Amino acid sequence: MQTPKEPVGTVDVALAHAERLLGSDPALAARQANEILAAVPGHPAATLVIGVAARLTGNLESALRTLESLVRAQPNSAAAHYQLGITQGHAGRGEDAVRSLRRAVELKPDLPDAWRALADHLAAMGDTEGADAAYAFHIRHSTRDPRLLEPAAALCENRIALAERLLKQHVTQFPTDVAALRMLAEVAARLGRYADSETLLTRCLELAPGFIAARHNLAVVRLRQNRLGEALSEIDRALAAEPRNPGYRNLKAAILVRIGEYEQSLRLYADILGEYPQQPKVWMSYGHTLKTAGRQDDSITAYRKSIELSPELGEAWWSLANLKTVRFDDADMARMEAQLQRPDLSPEDRFHFHFALGKGLEDAGRFEESFRHYLEGNRLRREGIRYDAEETSEHVRRSKALFSREFFAEHAGVGTAAADPIFIVGLPRSGSTLLEQILSSHSQVEGTMELPEIMTLSRSLGGRKKRSETSKYPEVLATLEPDELKALGERYIAETRIQRKSDAPFFIDKMPNNFQHTGLIHLMLPNARIIDARRHPLGCCFSGFKQHFARGQNFSYGLEDIGRYYRDYVELMAHFETVLPGRVLRVHYEDVVDDTETQVRRLLEYCGLPFEPACLHFYNNPRAVRTASSEQVRTPIYRDGIEHWRHFEPWLDPLKRALGPVLEAYPAVPRF
Repeated sequence: MQTPKEPVGTVDVALAHAERLLGSDPALAARQANEILAAVPGHPAATLVIGVAARLTGNLESALRTLESLVRAQPNSAAAHYQLGITQGHAGRGEDAVRSLRRAVELKPDLPDAWRALADHLAAMGDTEGADAAYAFHIRHSTRDPRLLEPAAALCENRIALAERLLKQHVTQFPTDVAALRMLAEVAARLGRYADSETLLTRCLELAPGFIAARHNLAVVRLRQNRLGEALSEIDRALAAEPRNPGYRNLKAAILVRIGEYEQSLRLYADILGEYPQQPKVWMSYGHTLKTAGRQDDSITAYRKSIELSPELGEAWWSLANLKTVRFDDADMARMEAQLQRPDLSPEDRFHFHFALGKGLEDAGRFEESFRHYLEGNRLRREGIRYDAEETSEHVRRSKALFSREFFAEHAGVGTAAADPIFIVGLPRSGSTLLEQILSSHSQVEGTMELPEIMTLSRSLGGRKKRSETSKYPEVLATLEPDELKALGERYIAETRIQRKSDAPFFIDKMPNNFQHTGLIHLMLPNARIIDARRHPLGCCFSGFKQHFARGQNFSYGLEDIGRYYRDYVELMAHFETVLPGRVLRVHYEDVVDDTETQVRRLLEYCGLPFEPACLHFYNNPRAVRTASSEQVRTPIYRDGIEHWRHFEPWLDPLKRALGPVLEAYPAVPRF
């Protein structure tokens, strides 16, 4: 169908007309631009319109040719670099897109859309810090309201207190300003106040449902609160609007891993790697997911690729070591030692190298050198975290004071009747993954992962908004009515539903730290099973000390801290054994190794399950395993690891002193 040509007065009028047509009829825009080029050959702005129109009509090859030619002819045109970057992103050339977009904002910093596109690519590439900075510049330069310029600049420069004060003043006066609401939500998120950030973003989207950037922010803060189903829903809505957005796809891949949808996540990571093949952190994330899915050889290949691209990436080296089955050769060891000599190595890379070298030297039988690296890795890691052992001890004292026989007698019959969960508690590296693998090999039991819902519930009950405040938990449990305790149990069952992939009637929650919340679990889920996985104190604690955990377990980076934590754990579980006799089943790792069948039958009897031979052949279970023991539980039980800590005994005196009578009494429990 022929469209009548508009009369063209001047080139500028014709060009403005062509640019307007890009949004509604890009093919007509291209014809208009070609008419300009016929009159003014090589006209840069008309050429830009033709390139953009080609992209909008799906002709990426033509768009790339046109825009690449334009950039060569106009190397200082920010608009040309920007449009080339956008087109390269659409063509799956993510790394080229980043280079073009960086050049665009270098030439013209006040290009908000270029900053946002750059941020999306950096997020997909695993450059979280770079993405955060680019998103901040996007917010700053997308703000046209002069009243928001100062808080936007403060946010961009990470002057959070000033940004918060100015934005609160503005939002009080203009409560429906969605740009200000989103900026204030960003401030709250940076301060770790995710619930406040979520409230602001929810209001923002009520006012402007099509505000896709705010929807992406909402998905992030819900992920950080472990609201996985809601986070997935929000990112899916964002992707419906922008299906190829690389940052959104990367976030969805991360969420899918957290809910156990590994095959979907792997497909997304493979797709992202097709666009960013030279990004070591994407290869590393891919390796993590492959490892969890049981594809060990593929995970090793992915980690090796990450190292090839970025030899200084300590986490990739540690990820290889953490498979527990890879043995570093002399060349690997030399490469890691060389990286440690670099003065510009980041603290995070440095401590990862120390943990990896500790494992490599341990495998080589060079135990004193190995211990020195473990000690230094833990020292560096401890510097970057906050952990106060007294807080754990105080929690134990308060729990013992509250949870008496009389208290539980008064609360008999409360909670929800659901018997679905089987909790495995204790310390990391205690053999809990082995028990999980045994139980999940039963036809009626599904293994999930270390679920954070119980700890999330306890924090919400505590009501503490600042570290300086005293938590109301666990004492607040005494104030709850029976229907409130029942609602807590129902909430837990509902929030963990997303982790369950089968119709098995029982599922396992293997978060070890849940031992601290045994009283809460009993009150809200009185029919749930609780299994205490216990291992020799020196074997368990030193195994934890050798491990760098991706998150949490801050007690594990000092021999004294981990020894005291183990002692507090034993004391609290001994108390529950006294006030709730028979409620918790204690299983010693050494007993499972020495007489597997007896302990398997004991476990199944406690859980009310009939014996199934598959539980003895747990190593054939193909399910995904996320913990450090993922490869170990895919092989038959062996005794070699039980006494391995003795190689390091000359240097474990601080741990022995911290354990005190708990070590002397094991496997019995001392009187507290």
